[in-house]
Amino acid sequence: MRVSVCVGNYAKEPYRIPGLEMDVFSMEELCYGIKENAYLLDLSFLDDGLLDWIERECGLGELADRLHPLVHRRGQLSEFASAILRYVGFYGEDIIRETEQALKKGAGLSGIEKRKNQVDYLVRKKKYRAALRGYEELLQNWQQPAPEGGANPAPDFQAEIWHNKGVAYAGLMLYEGAAECFRHAYEISGEEAYCVDYLSAKRMQLSEKTYVDFAAGCTEWYPQTLELEKKYREAVEEWEKHPDYLQLYNRRELKSRDRQKYCEENERLVQALKNSYRCG
Repeated sequence: MRVSVCVGNYAKEPYRIPGLEMDVFSMEELCYGIKENAYLLDLSFLDDGLLDWIERECGLGELADRLHPLVHRRGQLSEFASAILRYVGFYGEDIIRETEQALKKGAGLSGIEKRKNQVDYLVRKKKYRAALRGYEELLQNWQQPAPEGGANPAPDFQAEIWHNKGVAYAGLMLYEGAAECFRHAYEISGEEAYCVDYLSAKRMQLSEKTYVDFAAGCTEWYPQTLELEKKYREAVEEWEKHPDYLQLYNRRELKSRDRQKYCEENERLVQALKNSYRCG
């Protein structure tokens, strides 16, 4: 069994890791954030604000002093992050070396590619509104000149941004916005999957009759509408077999048969959720 001794104080004020919108309260949490998101970090991580937090909140002035030259001569991100990991000792040397390699690989990405990875991470964490702001920023900066010696990403990369922005809209159940983003992605790349996603968003946005009329007018997308309906039926059938659906169905039946028992069951479920929350 491996036992880790905490290094430094537990912060009263958290540090927010740039680009991740992740708050950390201790050096161990910072190390975890570095390891798990190495390919998302960029040079904004080399920041005086982090040094100040390490010294002021965690009480580790010695570490802040060690890191200061790396920040002010803009050292390598991998060198900076590994210095933190080794000082804290939360991970073994093998994991630190793996993290260094991930950071070095990430350094080969352009700024816009790195930023897209960060925003995609927000979508995976279901931070959809923050992701939408990030994608909008990426699209606004799309026409900026490439850095010296580099090149702008291909149009398919722009299509990915539009598509993932649509995913963020769909996560908020804003299907009209999602449909527009998927349509832009399809127009740029011609990727059939983006077309199916566009039709899916329209199906969720429109009423059954309105969607049928809409789909009937999309003669050029007839195969895609058939594929969507097949996936839709499969999803419905799968959902109807899910325990959550069966529970909801049984509760609807109980409500119609025995209102008092239905209310008692509601109280039981609410109390169970409260207990689960407190234990978590």
